[in-house]
Amino acid sequence: MHNADRVSNLLGAAALAITDRTLARIADAAGVSASAAAAVVVLSTSPGLGVTELGRRIGLSQSATARMVDSLEAAGLARRDPSAGRLVQVTLTDHGRLTASKVLRARDDAVAEVLSGFDGEETTALESLLCKLLARLYHGVQSADLLCRLCDRSSCVEGAACPVGQAERDEAGG
Repeated sequence: MHNADRVSNLLGAAALAITDRTLARIADAAGVSASAAAAVVVLSTSPGLGVTELGRRIGLSQSATARMVDSLEAAGLARRDPSAGRLVQVTLTDHGRLTASKVLRARDDAVAEVLSGFDGEETTALESLLCKLLARLYHGVQSADLLCRLCDRSSCVEGAACPVGQAERDEAGG
């Protein structure tokens, strides 16, 4: 029988180390904060979001998101596009789209280094455990957009269903 306290401690240490490594690589690649890098990735797959919706998807208040969008504009990564009514859409510049690709590549590289010591069987076992863990995490977060704000969505659904998207569909009853 496994010691649950030990497993919990090991997972906590591994999660923190992977997060630190990944966020450092992302910040270097993007030249902006981790939240701004997440916003760039979100906007790369959902262009034209309003500031409030963008904030919801990256876990920031509307006012904090507005300040972050200011910094993205100053860095030449995004621009506000006024549309009909009061809604102001945020879209990426060409530089922003390139930065989103760099962010995803940096994230992938950081995690790939961590996984490089696993063989195929271990990777398959880990994939199964991570799918189960992510589905469980979704039920606490209740937002696939927030949970997957730095995901390379195309790689997650290649040949399989995204576990977070599936958890969201299951929660909605379909």
